[in-house]
Amino acid sequence: MISVPSNDPVGALVPHTLKEPLLGHEEGPLAGLSFMVKDLFAIKGHKVSNGNPDFYEHATPATETAPVIERLLKAGASCTGITVCDEFFYSVLGSNAHYGQPVNARAGHHVTGGSSCGSAAAVAASECDFALGSDTGGSVRVPASFSGLYGLRPTHGRIDASGATAMAPSYDTIGFLAREAELFRKVGHVLLDGAPVEAPITRLVLAQDIVSYSETSADQALWQVLDKLAGVIPKPEHMDIAGEDIEAWRKAFAIIQGFEIQSTLLPFVTSHNADLGPGIKERFQAAASITFEEAEAARAVRAEVNMRLKEIVQPGTLIVLPTTPTLPPERDIPDGASFVEFRTLTLQSTCLAGHAGLPQVSIPAAEAAGCPVGLSFIGWEGGDEALLDLAVRLRLNT
Repeated sequence: MISVPSNDPVGALVPHTLKEPLLGHEEGPLAGLSFMVKDLFAIKGHKVSNGNPDFYEHATPATETAPVIERLLKAGASCTGITVCDEFFYSVLGSNAHYGQPVNARAGHHVTGGSSCGSAAAVAASECDFALGSDTGGSVRVPASFSGLYGLRPTHGRIDASGATAMAPSYDTIGFLAREAELFRKVGHVLLDGAPVEAPITRLVLAQDIVSYSETSADQALWQVLDKLAGVIPKPEHMDIAGEDIEAWRKAFAIIQGFEIQSTLLPFVTSHNADLGPGIKERFQAAASITFEEAEAARAVRAEVNMRLKEIVQPGTLIVLPTTPTLPPERDIPDGASFVEFRTLTLQSTCLAGHAGLPQVSIPAAEAAGCPVGLSFIGWEGGDEALLDLAVRLRLNT
C-alpha cells in the first residue's frame, strides 16, 4: 500500500508536502514504486514555494499537474512527497534558510548538495524509490555525487519541463535520481522524449584540466575506479577540454543564468521584496545588475564552448570527469563567503554540459574520507540512453 511518509528523519520534505499520495496506475513499468518531486513542479490543487515562503504565500494552486509527473503516474509510480530545494534553486549547497538543510544519509556530517537537495536526501534515505529534480547548473548532478546516487541531466529539452518553475530556460533541464542503476534506466526510458541517437561507446576522453583542480581525495578515487574498469570501457585519452578558458566558461554561465533570471524569478523577488537567505540575496543583487551587452558577450563565449564540446563529443565518444571537484562540504555552515571557492570550482565542472545542452550522468563510483564520490560521463546530444545503459553496465562490473 503506497502512502505518504509517516515521518521524515532526514528533513527532506517541505511543510506543504502531500497529505495523501498521488496514486499511479496499477500497471506499468514503474508499478508499485514511489517517487517524490522537487518543490517547483505543478501539482493540481497544490502550491509551490520554489524554496521561498513568500512565494508560497502569494502563489495560487495549480490547475494542472506537470506532464512529467503525469507520465510517471501513468507508468505506475505514485508520488508521495514534495521535497526541499535551495531557495529559488540559486545554490549547489543543499541548504535552505527557511526550510532547513536536509540530512545526507550517506555522509551525515556533510551536505547533500543542491539545489535538488531534498530529492537526493529522500532517495538516499529510502523514503522513496526515485525522485525528480531540476538541473540548471548542477542541481541534480551535485547532490547525486554527494549522496551516492545515480543522477541524470538529460539532453536539453528531452524531458518535458512544462509545469516546472523556470530559472534560466536555456539551461534548465528536468533530471532524476535513484539508488539502483536498473531502476534509474527504467525511469529514463519513461521520461525521455524523441528518438535516441544510438552509437556504441568507442572513445573516452578524460578531461585532464578539470581533474587537475580536483581535491586529491576525489582525484585518487577517480583513478582507482578507472583502473578497475579497464577493459570494461575504452582506455581514456587525456585531453584539456577548456584549459585556461575554464574561468571564462564559468563566468559566461553565471552571466547568462543571471540575465535570464531577470525575466523569470527576479520580478517576483523585487516586486514582493522577498525575504532571501544569505548567499541567495547577493546572487539576486548581482543578477539584477547584468547588462544586455554583458549577456551578449557571454553568449558568444557559450557559442564557442558549444562548438568545442560538440566537436569532441561525437556519437560514440564520452568525456569522463569527477562529477564534483571536491568532497561535500561539512553541514551547518551558511551559504556565504566561505563557500565562494566551493561554488566556483563546482560550476567550472558542471557548466560544460549546460553550455552545450549535452546529457551528463553521475554514477556512484567510490568513497573518500567517508563521503561518496561520483564519476561523470558527458555524452553526445541525444545519447542519454547510452549513458543509462552505461550506468547499468558499470554497476554490473564493479
